[in-house]
Amino acid sequence: MKKLAVIYHSAHGHTEHIARQVCEGAQAVASTEVHLLRAEDLEKAPDVLLGYHGYILGSPTYFGGVSGVFKRFMDATGPLWRTQQLKGKLAAGFTVSSLPAGDKQSTLMSLFVYCMQHGMLWVGNPILPEQHRGVPYDEAANRLGSWSGLVAQSSHTAPADTFAPGDIKTARLFGQHFSETLHRLAGAA
Repeated sequence: MKKLAVIYHSAHGHTEHIARQVCEGAQAVASTEVHLLRAEDLEKAPDVLLGYHGYILGSPTYFGGVSGVFKRFMDATGPLWRTQQLKGKLAAGFTVSSLPAGDKQSTLMSLFVYCMQHGMLWVGNPILPEQHRGVPYDEAANRLGSWSGLVAQSSHTAPADTFAPGDIKTARLFGQHFSETLHRLAGAA
């Protein structure tokens, strides 16, 4: 059994909705136990992370970076960094913003650098954009074309569960891919 933590911050529910879709995809892989954890709940207890084999990190993109709440969680893991207790763990990231680009890549880069400093192994997003195969744009997996991690778009004024069907599909496939990778690497060890 592999334990996976999906850690997120969501001010308006949009990032949480995508986090839940990522969890659904990850749970589709046998022998995977997935836990949905709020970043703000881990600030005072970052040692909880030690019980997991992998992490998928999710934050909304605010002004080209992670939210303040998510950054506080990241900073709270400093003692784990000093002792390199997360070294070798698998990690990936996702973000949501209201514009197609919205500087989401800089948020993913922030998550990537954070994971690299902890010595974690990064899993990107290998899902080919389906609109190139004729799938309608809103229904296409990886319609926004991100390879470094999962990105999704939802208007900040829209209900929290309002996303293009392709973004929901991508989130589930992303979670499934991460979980499969976690098991594949464990089998190689």
